[in-house]
Amino acid sequence: MPRPLVLILDFGSQYTQLIARRVRELGVYSEIIPGTAKLAEIKARKPDALILSGSPASGYRAAAPLPDAGIYALGKPMLGICYGFQVTQQLMGGEVSKAKHAEYGVATFVQDGKSPLFKGVPKRFKAWMSHGDEVKALGPGWLRVAHTTNCAFAAARHRTLPFHLIQFHPEVVHSPWGKQVLSNFLFGIAGLKDGWTMQHFVRDAIREIRAQVGDGHVLCGLSGGVDSTVAATLLHRAIGDRLVCVLVDHGLMRLNEADEVRRELGEKRGLNLRVVDARKRFLSELAGVSDPERKRKIIGKEFITVFDREARKIGSVEFLAQGTLYPDVIESASAGHGAQVIKSHHNVGGLPARMKLKLVEPLKWLFKDEVRELGRALGLPEHLVDRHPFPGPGLAVRVLGAITEPDLDALRQADAIFLEELRRAKWYGRTWQAFAVLLPVRTVGVKGDERSYEKVLALRAVDSVDGMTADWTRLPHSLLARAASRIANEVRGVNRVVFDITSKPPSTIEWE
Repeated sequence: MPRPLVLILDFGSQYTQLIARRVRELGVYSEIIPGTAKLAEIKARKPDALILSGSPASGYRAAAPLPDAGIYALGKPMLGICYGFQVTQQLMGGEVSKAKHAEYGVATFVQDGKSPLFKGVPKRFKAWMSHGDEVKALGPGWLRVAHTTNCAFAAARHRTLPFHLIQFHPEVVHSPWGKQVLSNFLFGIAGLKDGWTMQHFVRDAIREIRAQVGDGHVLCGLSGGVDSTVAATLLHRAIGDRLVCVLVDHGLMRLNEADEVRRELGEKRGLNLRVVDARKRFLSELAGVSDPERKRKIIGKEFITVFDREARKIGSVEFLAQGTLYPDVIESASAGHGAQVIKSHHNVGGLPARMKLKLVEPLKWLFKDEVRELGRALGLPEHLVDRHPFPGPGLAVRVLGAITEPDLDALRQADAIFLEELRRAKWYGRTWQAFAVLLPVRTVGVKGDERSYEKVLALRAVDSVDGMTADWTRLPHSLLARAASRIANEVRGVNRVVFDITSKPPSTIEWE
């Protein structure tokens, strides 16, 4: 019996993948396609239900992405979210225009009528809004279901068809009743059955890898982080010895990291691993470069150069595998229609226009927590699966400004001290990500009764689920005091330590 499929039409919202993730968490398989996909493509996929995403666009503008109007004749259960609400009304006889009062953040929803979408949900509830347009009038056959203080039509349903529209985002954690709403749509309105698990993803991913690669050979960029480790393990299960892993020691790794990766993944896990010493090459290209975007582009270009060279040594390699995740893709604006660029990532934003190797990215539709779950499904041990995220460009984006070897050495030592103190206090596993950042700022201090004029080091620790949003971790003062004291005393060139207490948004997790 074929598994149920929820097809998500993506109009460029940065939350689209969160919708897919929430649906998968509820045990139903979902796929994402462009919101402008033709009706024939949608029908060919045989979806059991449709979800229309949000968008930064305004549906009444000429360049706005519009769905094929034929989807409404399919009669499939449909949930329109934010822009999905507005564009549905626009195409079905309603009226949409710029809102008199835009809504961004938490709003109070008040139900005006009954709807199976809100079964088990309070009449009044908090939900996350993010819109500057609104529906002014509903089309024929539609009923108002809810409103907010500033939005007259915050939810609506069709009188006879299984179509439901909401202005808020149920997929984000800031909408505490969002999971219940999605569950009501999937199991109550659409009548779907759950049962999709990460083991299903493993099976499907292996099949897709084999179909893409065929009899070819794959070179996998392996850093030792969670993403590349899981990607390499998945690839090894799919194609076995036709996978060659390459660890590029670019001089931007953490303390003793290259040796640890060689021992843990090469010797213990049995992966065919080659370690390439490219420290001089990378640091030479990065000399004097301060702009973080240029750093990423340079690092991405150099990675591909090294991979191409190693592929020639191996011979008959046609594919390059990377542990790219969806937050990398979406922040680089390579997904969706009109998604906004936050920052490029070397996996996606730093690749040259012409590459000799074809990309294999088996994790690019997953979030970090899903990758950890996948790692467990593949049998990886907890100490590998629960490792904190580490950026692809490495310490290049944690030494702010121009990079020098003394600064890299200082940062490595400080970062190791911070993580050691976290583990000692049993806070490493309670923190989603923690690291140190070396700032291009000098301050006056006193060391050994003498004046010092050295750099400032920032400590960063955040709690998150998927990396799309994050809050700073409330670490114990005693832990911070020990880490700061050790860093100021043991790390040459640092005389001041600060702690970053900003969330994402408005900041990003990494400083660059």
